[in-house]
Amino acid sequence: MSLDWKNLGFTFIPTYGHAQSDFTNGKWGAVRFETNPNFNIHVAANCLHYGQAIFEGLKAFRTRDGKVVMFRPDRNAARFQLSAERLCMEAPSPDLFLEACRTAVAKNLDFLPPHGTGASLYLRPLLIGTEPMVGVKASSTFSFIVLVTPVGPYYKDGFHPVDALVMLDYDRAAPKGTGRAKMAGNYAASLKPGMLAKEKGFPIVLYSDPKENKYVDEFGTSNFIGITPGGEYQTPDSASILQSVTNESLQILAEDMGLKVSRGPIALDKLDQFSEVGACGTAAVITPIRSITYGEKVFSYAGTNPTLTKLYHGLQAVQYGEVPDKHKWLSEV
Repeated sequence: MSLDWKNLGFTFIPTYGHAQSDFTNGKWGAVRFETNPNFNIHVAANCLHYGQAIFEGLKAFRTRDGKVVMFRPDRNAARFQLSAERLCMEAPSPDLFLEACRTAVAKNLDFLPPHGTGASLYLRPLLIGTEPMVGVKASSTFSFIVLVTPVGPYYKDGFHPVDALVMLDYDRAAPKGTGRAKMAGNYAASLKPGMLAKEKGFPIVLYSDPKENKYVDEFGTSNFIGITPGGEYQTPDSASILQSVTNESLQILAEDMGLKVSRGPIALDKLDQFSEVGACGTAAVITPIRSITYGEKVFSYAGTNPTLTKLYHGLQAVQYGEVPDKHKWLSEV
């Protein structure tokens, strides 16, 4: 495959196909590999009208010793089930989820970037309600798809500090809404504030809690982490944010490094307590935050981000098989 592996962006590149299984008549069908990226869907399909659509994001890597591995797909399978339950969807079993992921990777090995390029193969499991309907109710039929595409850094400069803007005029999710589910509608809701922030020169939005607008919730595409001068790793614990597999993994690595990890409310007006701030998620791993603009206040983090740098490289070293996988996070394909 003649791709410029070291200069890939985070964009979709067509591959040989995707894995798919359909839920009809009360049961899931066998996983099959489809080479046509287009498929028929009824014009009255539930997902098109009432938004029954959830997805996941995870990555596969080629390790230093040549193995093909996925990073913690079992955690994505578990979160997929939680999202499906919230939206009254029939989730594939963890075994079916993993089978579809393995199939999608195995059939597209030519698109798995070589070790040492800094790139990976991104997996996007997707579940949509397909039953035709005009009344508001849950679908009884579903399609489960796993597509893959080779990707580089989410931001073109990779591990490089960016500026964030707190958007108080928009909420990502309601206090008792769907924020904890990885559903398509949550991301649709973030498009306008994200666009407005970029017009002001901010590539990333930081959302406040939707109830009081006093506390940190999460960034538009990722969880919030803050490092204090005393070596404490802090991250919000909110019912309206997505529970990041990357954040969970980084917390474990932080404890391995001797950092204290705490999960709880983080007041927006106390953001000056941190010496380092990062946005963490599957796509970027960690994006250091250079500054956060909150109304008239600007909180600056102009240091070298030593702790975030160590966490970033530590997690990538596990993913690429460059250090022992002592937590058993890698699943071989």
